[in-house]
Amino acid sequence: MWKSVVAAVAFLAVGGSAFAASAVNKDAETRTLIVTEGGGKTELALAAGETVEFCPNGCFVTLPNGDLEALTGSETVEISGGVARIK
Repeated sequence: MWKSVVAAVAFLAVGGSAFAASAVNKDAETRTLIVTEGGGKTELALAAGETVEFCPNGCFVTLPNGDLEALTGSETVEISGGVARIK
């Protein structure tokens, strides 16, 4: 029974990441996004040149300039010159 549950969770985790939003930091310094998902807030620090996947099921993200955007999980947040753009 537990093996089936673990296998199902692992499958969903791997399968869900294909539809996750991504964030790309093209700046030379660390940038931080605030991700609100399921009622909880998390700081997502992106080092210079780093790309991460997050938000597989939709979330809200606070951009470096303070703007709040809703993501469905298929967008790319690109940070360049301290400005974030949703693509």
